[in-house]
Amino acid sequence: MTQNIVDPHLHLFALDLGDYGWLKPDKPPFWPDKKTIAKNVGEADLRLTAGLNLAGFVHIEAGFDNEHPWREIDWLESTCKLRFKSVACANLYSTDFAHTMQILAKRKSVVGIRHILDDEALAILSHPQCARNFAVLNEMNLSFDAQFPVHDTGAVHELIKHAKQHKNLRIIINHAGWPPVSGTIEDNKWQDNIHYLRDCENIAIKLSGWEMANRQWSFQAIEKPLKQVITCFGSPRVMLASNFPLCTLSRPYLELWQGYKTELHLSANLFQQLAYNNAAHWYKLN
Repeated sequence: MTQNIVDPHLHLFALDLGDYGWLKPDKPPFWPDKKTIAKNVGEADLRLTAGLNLAGFVHIEAGFDNEHPWREIDWLESTCKLRFKSVACANLYSTDFAHTMQILAKRKSVVGIRHILDDEALAILSHPQCARNFAVLNEMNLSFDAQFPVHDTGAVHELIKHAKQHKNLRIIINHAGWPPVSGTIEDNKWQDNIHYLRDCENIAIKLSGWEMANRQWSFQAIEKPLKQVITCFGSPRVMLASNFPLCTLSRPYLELWQGYKTELHLSANLFQQLAYNNAAHWYKLN
């Protein structure tokens, strides 16, 4: 029987149309293998076979044009044929945020925004303008993709404040918040903070981006954080994702999803939730 997949975190590139500064060789990140993904990537490159069918996806902003983020959405909506939703770039510091969101809201695929927080997470999330802009997202019933290290306790508590204040705001943590890989003190903080986050029912978590921490990652290594987040959040708030095309720095797209299905020892019902149902719900693909 064919298993449908909704991939809730991937990127398509049109290098001839967009900026993509982070993919240029003279701009960070300075990965020696970055050139292998610095190319045009379209819907046709999302190939699944062997009992897996890509029934939809969520495109996460990829630096096409951060000043005019609707340009990336217009390109996607003019070229993509599969069922999809988009998470646009938007600046949480911006005093023009509401106007940007009004423009983006006219695009039918837009369900939310991302401002990459990373190591600036605490400064951004505690800024007064950020609170005002989250109120805009809440009013518009849109989502926020939060990319930052969950071992950052200060940032976690700021995010919880926003989640509790804005009940319509769906917050989805990207890349599992960079879970434990090294046995350091940050690992304990990640585990503690995952427990803090679980009390906010409008916060979900996506597991992907393993290649960004370790190009040689194994499915065995990610079983532990997967079980931890399922135990903590409950299975309806957990999603498996690819981070395509970055995932191909470690393994092909098909191999990734085959491994998720066969190597993580998930029941058929649980895999259905993590690989399809939850993404369709949290990103409004239904």
